[in-house]
Amino acid sequence: MPVTALVIYLAWALLAFGLRSWVQWRRTGDAGFRGAALARGSVQWWAKLLFVAALAAGAAGPTAALAGLPPLPGIDQRPLQAAGTVLALLGVAATLAAQTSMGASWRIGVAESETTDLVTTGAFALARNPIFTAMIATAAGLAAMVPNLISLAALVLAVVAIELQVRAVEEPYLRRVHGAAYLRYAARVGRFLPGIGRMPHTS
Repeated sequence: MPVTALVIYLAWALLAFGLRSWVQWRRTGDAGFRGAALARGSVQWWAKLLFVAALAAGAAGPTAALAGLPPLPGIDQRPLQAAGTVLALLGVAATLAAQTSMGASWRIGVAESETTDLVTTGAFALARNPIFTAMIATAAGLAAMVPNLISLAALVLAVVAIELQVRAVEEPYLRRVHGAAYLRYAARVGRFLPGIGRMPHTS
């Protein structure tokens, strides 16, 4: 199972970051990466640091299992591993589908001076952050496949980094840039799942 988990993780990372960035560059001349010169200690800087740590731990979990790190007692169960495999594969597919829905507006990180179109269709009609939802699902699936301390830490780091990025960076940015249009969208569409985390809004 660690080998399968590592293969799924590497495929996900290659497709979600490498291939998607190449597609974006081919279409727009811009690979979509933002935040290379973030102010040290800023909220987005911390979110990026935590996300990079989550990515590193995501690879380290199955690698450590192959090196002999045992799973946590009580959760090393074949049904859980099988469910985790399905969830991880669905998460990979959902990540790619949600990235495609974002089209030319896809970015990694936020540039405060930049304005992109507000995407509300496709996967974004179901949740405001479907890419992050899919990433969390992938991390949860991988943790279930290889339930050791490092894999579980990767899941926790991913959730914390994504929550910080979404709530403290992206939502304030979208409110500033898109104003009432974003507030209307956020009032009817959930943050990560349909109907959950909608923002109250009065016209």
